[in-house]
Amino acid sequence: MADSCKPTMIANNGVMEHEFHLAEIDTDFGERIEYLKRSGYVLLCLFCREDYATRDLFRLTYIFESQENRRIYEMEYETSSDAISIAEKFPTASLYEREITDGFGILFRGSFDTRRLILHVAYPKDFHPLKKSFCNGPINVREIVPEEELYKFRRLDGKGVYEVAVGPVHAGIIEPGHFRFSVIGEAIFNLETRLYYLHRGIEKLAEGKIPAECLKIAESISGDESVANAVCFCLAAEKIAGIRPPLRAETLRGIALEMERICSLLSDCAGMLTDVAYPVGASRFMALKEECMRMNRKLFGHRFIRDYITIGGVSGDIGSTDLLLLELFADRIGESVKEAYDSAINSSSVIDRLATTGIIRQSLIRPLNLTGPAARSSGSRRDVRTDYPYGIYNHHTPVVPSHDAGDVLSRFMQKAEEIQASARFIKGITGEMPAGEIKTSGPDIYDDGCAFAMVEGARGQNLHYLEIRDGKIWRYKVRTASFTNWLSIEHAVIGNIVPDFPVINKSLNLSYAGNDL
Repeated sequence: MADSCKPTMIANNGVMEHEFHLAEIDTDFGERIEYLKRSGYVLLCLFCREDYATRDLFRLTYIFESQENRRIYEMEYETSSDAISIAEKFPTASLYEREITDGFGILFRGSFDTRRLILHVAYPKDFHPLKKSFCNGPINVREIVPEEELYKFRRLDGKGVYEVAVGPVHAGIIEPGHFRFSVIGEAIFNLETRLYYLHRGIEKLAEGKIPAECLKIAESISGDESVANAVCFCLAAEKIAGIRPPLRAETLRGIALEMERICSLLSDCAGMLTDVAYPVGASRFMALKEECMRMNRKLFGHRFIRDYITIGGVSGDIGSTDLLLLELFADRIGESVKEAYDSAINSSSVIDRLATTGIIRQSLIRPLNLTGPAARSSGSRRDVRTDYPYGIYNHHTPVVPSHDAGDVLSRFMQKAEEIQASARFIKGITGEMPAGEIKTSGPDIYDDGCAFAMVEGARGQNLHYLEIRDGKIWRYKVRTASFTNWLSIEHAVIGNIVPDFPVINKSLNLSYAGNDL
């Protein structure tokens, strides 16, 4: 093959089960997809990159997982113009395929949805920003768009059916997103989401930069996932560089990851209680979040832990006095969260609004690749930290709670328990803090190479792919948990009433920024 770069999964101790590379004319593609579907594999990611040696050739990279065997299966498909859609067998592939069509202009034969995804109608018709031939700069948007090119929402007609449109501009200080409900009486029987109003060109922005420069981009993807995305990027860069952080650095990274998780989940719990008009309980969780963010500022120099994760380790140590304070703090946070949680679930009005609301069925977890607390509150036991350990999780295994009911109450319980589990984990690794260096030096110039990395963020599974050519980034692909988890809300609202949508939405707390890359 012209391209010698074969990605390796690095977020675990295992290896790729298979690496198949298929030419456009390869007749085995459909058979292999059928085998993967029949064998229960899950589609983790699908993305495109231009071939480095042959610029008129594109490589589609498919990443599947066998959840029973904890195996990753990677397959490449070469094409110059089009490919076969696999969305009929793997539903989430539709999102990836639409993303690739927008970014690279590749069409997918047999696709059931060919609408734009990341590019809205104002962009020029033949505008494909992820091609190497496109240079970042001002774009002449279209002021008049033909009727046939406008985005067509699913329209459901019938007696008594009416539509409720929410967004894309919202009353709060959140990013835009459009939600189109179809309702009969009070019950919702269809919801379609429309995102990407603030597509930022993150992946294009990374091209041509050295890894240290791209790290700044990675931690800016989503404000409350700064550490998770920075660590994920660094794992990929470190694999290519052939280095590994010292154990003390991995431990410090673990503390930062779990503190970020606690902050995010505290906000989720507060948001759910706010949306059911229980501000007394919400204020307790928000007060605890503020304490955590102040502790972040003290330990890491930044409330959102920016500029702390570096390639090869971390940028600063935590002294013994602060480690003792952290250990006491973890104890106190765990106890305080339990008290706030107990108080909330003893309120009949809270239980009335949360129980049986917004159920995500367990049968949706695999086909939609749902991850994180959203999946674990519906019966999943999956967590990247335990399934594919990385960093400190190779030495200390976190406790991962789970629930089965799948409603908003389960998600509230799940997140409160995960906060307590993270607090106990921090206390455990802080008490066994190893001595040593906090950083391993990386190369000044990186050799050519590429790698995958996967981490568990507060919302679930984040995946990064990094490819370096001539010391610069050739392709950087990011897929956060929100990309596929957003699909869950379209199912969770069915049968509920429109006034329950805010609390269902908040219980999932999906990221617009982490989705609109």
